[in-house]
Amino acid sequence: MKNVFLLFFFLLFGGIGAQAQQFKIVTVIESIVPGGIGRSRIIETKTEVDAAAFTTERTDGKSSDQGNVRRRDLKVDEFEETKLLNFYSLAGINFQNIASNDALITSKLAELSAEGWEIFHVTSAVESDAGETDGNGIFITRFYFMRK
Repeated sequence: MKNVFLLFFFLLFGGIGAQAQQFKIVTVIESIVPGGIGRSRIIETKTEVDAAAFTTERTDGKSSDQGNVRRRDLKVDEFEETKLLNFYSLAGINFQNIASNDALITSKLAELSAEGWEIFHVTSAVESDAGETDGNGIFITRFYFMRK
């Protein structure tokens, strides 16, 4: 009976450590620059980073050691990028490009789902073209995933 209890205890509590969650963010950037000169991509990092290595504390609300954190040390070298089409062509909004991007993004989401990743949040934003003199803009969507 004691062995059964120990086995039950191990199975119940021994597996808790294996239930650690993993997180991943996939970013989709779709250019809204006319003429197809923008760059649109699906970006997925392949590098794990420890944010604590780049985090400092303020004890008086004013003094900061952030000057000791170099921006070049923050950059990751290993990431995956999937080329997408731009929202605009020379003639304006290109609906075929949008449908093509939807198919590529769907493929990426299905791939991650098959790997056990589950979307738990999606957020998006836009910086749109402000007229003739601007010519810039992006539509960005971030997919937040987790898995156990």
